[in-house]
Amino acid sequence: MPKNSRHGQSEILTDSDYARIFKHLNNPTHRLFLTIARFTGERWGAILQLKVTDCYKDPSRASALEFITFRACTRKASPDGSKETRQVPVHPLLKSELENYHPPLTEWLFPSARYPTRPVRFQSADLWFRRAVDKAGLGRRGISTHSTRRTLITSLSRSGVSIPVLKKITGHKNDRVLLRYVEVDPQQVTNAIALL
Repeated sequence: MPKNSRHGQSEILTDSDYARIFKHLNNPTHRLFLTIARFTGERWGAILQLKVTDCYKDPSRASALEFITFRACTRKASPDGSKETRQVPVHPLLKSELENYHPPLTEWLFPSARYPTRPVRFQSADLWFRRAVDKAGLGRRGISTHSTRRTLITSLSRSGVSIPVLKKITGHKNDRVLLRYVEVDPQQVTNAIALL
């Protein structure tokens, strides 16, 4: 069930949806942010707290690292209360976006406009994302900031990526929690039965 009035699961995005949303993002910072969300599947709260050094080996030359590091202190705790650092390989399209971006001369990759010594607030990122979704004509679809995470997990699952690999990519410890992100469409069920 897609999100309705902030209830239910976040909608899965298609490549076409991403293209429509990107068309309405004129700010290079917002474009990079959404590209990181799309190709890492990390929660937006952790993306907001990325430091320039988590993504770049040489920020002055916009030389991207091979992995993006999401530090443990920025990530959601697992049910046992522990937090772990997560490193995600940089997809070629994300690498291109990182290298075309001019990282700020601050500690934070996404600094607050008002307080540059702090990262941007979640509410600000949520606002520009919702505006772009609405301008793209997708506002009634149940798309939220969590859609990027669900989309990555569902897309990889549909491509045949195994549960252990998905858990390694996403940082999930529990299969049951991970599987809540996977959306199965009726055609997949039909195709599975046809394999018998």
